[in-house]
Order: sequence, then C-alpha cells, then structure tokens
Amino acid sequence: MNVERILVTGVAGFIGAYLAKRFCADNPELTIIGFDNINDYYDTKLKEHRLSWLEGYDNFEFVRGDLANRAEVEKLFKKYNPQIVINLAAQPGARNSIDNPDSYIESNIIGFYNILEACRNHHVEHLIFASSSSVYGNNKKVPFSTEDRTDGPVSLYAATKKSDEVLAYAYAKLYKIPTTGLRFFSVYGPAGRPDMAYFGFTDKFVKGEKIKIFNYGKCKRDFTYIDDIVEGIVRIVEKKPKEEDYYKIYNIGNSATKDLMEFVKTLQEELVVAGVLPKDYDFDAHTEFMPMQPGDALETFADVSELEKDFGFRPETSLRDGLRSFAKWYKEYYML
Repeated sequence: MNVERILVTGVAGFIGAYLAKRFCADNPELTIIGFDNINDYYDTKLKEHRLSWLEGYDNFEFVRGDLANRAEVEKLFKKYNPQIVINLAAQPGARNSIDNPDSYIESNIIGFYNILEACRNHHVEHLIFASSSSVYGNNKKVPFSTEDRTDGPVSLYAATKKSDEVLAYAYAKLYKIPTTGLRFFSVYGPAGRPDMAYFGFTDKFVKGEKIKIFNYGKCKRDFTYIDDIVEGIVRIVEKKPKEEDYYKIYNIGNSATKDLMEFVKTLQEELVVAGVLPKDYDFDAHTEFMPMQPGDALETFADVSELEKDFGFRPETSLRDGLRSFAKWYKEYYML
C-alpha cells in the first residue's frame, strides 16, 4: 500500500478487530489507529478479548473515544492525520433500534457526520464506511442489487444506515472525497456479536433455555463469514473510486441465501461436534416458533457481481465451515 496511516473506527467490534489484525499482520510498515468507545451494548469483556489480539503489534495504536463527540474526533484526526479512514463504528441491531432509538441517532447519524466533516477538513484520501443489507428492507426482488431502490427501511437501524449512504454521497460529490460504502450481509464467525442469532441461540442452548424462531422459521438470510468480509475490505481499500465518480457502493455477502431452519439445524450439528452440547441434547424441546417481529426482513440475498467485476473476489466460505469455526471458538472461549 502507498499509505502510512489507516484509521479503523469501531476497532473493538467484531469486524473492526479482525480487520485491524489483518492489517497489522500483513503490513508492518503501516500504522493502524484503532478508535472505539467500548460501550456496553453487549459484554465488554468480549470487546476487550478482541482488542487483546492487537496488543503484540508495534504498529497498532488504540484511542478510546466517542464518535459523537466532535472535539474528540477532531483531536484524533489532528494527531494522526490518517490517509485512509474505515468507519465501522455504529450502534448495531435492527430490533433494538425500535426500543432504544437515541443511541442510533447519536452513533450512526451524528457520529458519522463527525467522521465526514473530519475527512473533509483533513483531506482523507479514501473513506470506506459500513452500511448494511438492512437498507433493502423487504424488497421482493432477489438477489439484492446495488441498483435496487432502498427507500423502504423496516427499522430505525436500517433508516440510519440509508441516511449514512446519502450523507456520504453528498460529501463525496461536494468535496471530492473518494468514498466507498459497503453493505454487509449477516456477518458471523468466532468472537462475533452476541446479539446475532447464531450466538444468541448457542447461549440459550447452553443455559437450557428455549430459542425463539420468528416467522415460524420462514425467513432466509445471506450469511457471510468474517474472513470473507475482511478480504473484501482489504481489496477495496487499495482501490478508491474513480475521480469522475468519487462514490461507490458494494454488497459483500455470500450470495447464497439460506433458510433459517437449515441454519439452525447446521448450528445444532456443529455445536454437538464441537462438544458444546451433548449428542442427546433435545433441540425440539428448546425451540419455540413465533410470528414475525417488527424490524425483521423476510429475506436477504446479495448480488455481488459488482464486487467480483471490480476486485475479482466473491465470498465463498460455506455456512457449515463458518459455523464449525464458531462452535470451536465458543467451546474454547467459554472453557466448556
């Protein structure tokens, strides 16, 4: 890379930690600045666990702060003058956004606005930011293409991510900031987010509690393994949008939508193989079918043809391989 400093916000988060580790390991000449407020949306011990992966790298520097604090963001940019900014910091969770809207506006709107202003004022060479498959809402056409309409969000979280895309587009065009948005599809893997289904289901199985399967299992998701997400970002970092465009958006998904019941069955099998659960575990007794809940989409399915055309890459990790890696990690991390 012809850069010296990359800023990764949300570095204690799931994607941020994996990405920073990849950069640090592959590019010792790079300085990676990680920024995170380590909030308590979920267990902070897991966030600290991810940060521990980066402790042995001399080219990593961690700064604790809040993107919603304009002064802290300006101080960060003045001190490090990052050439590339990868904004992964956000308040996640479509369902939670319905009950706790304030944190989504503060983090996903105000925090991202502060990043955009800092990029404008400090002449950042390339801004990459995380969007989400949730912007597609309940689109009937599948797979989802970046050319499809995205003006029908079904949650506040989705609305904030769509807002980020519109803000980024305006800043890219007005101030000629090369900007790339990435719509992630159901990212999973070891040390992932506990509020995601695969992790939450596992926790409940271990505790002997029932899992709730919404819409009676009639939902489909495009599950994307963490290593594929990271590989996609790494490739995109090295190629900013052309100057006549300044703005580009990509889907990063496995492009292989899976039925929710197939996902649950595969997870159950891998948890048994890993020794997280006994072979005679009664999964049926710990499963409850529920109607659709607000904020959920019926199906997600990524069209990654643009990603493949521009970067020669498409995610390929199978759901079974990904869940097997998660189950092994869960066993080791929780010392079962």
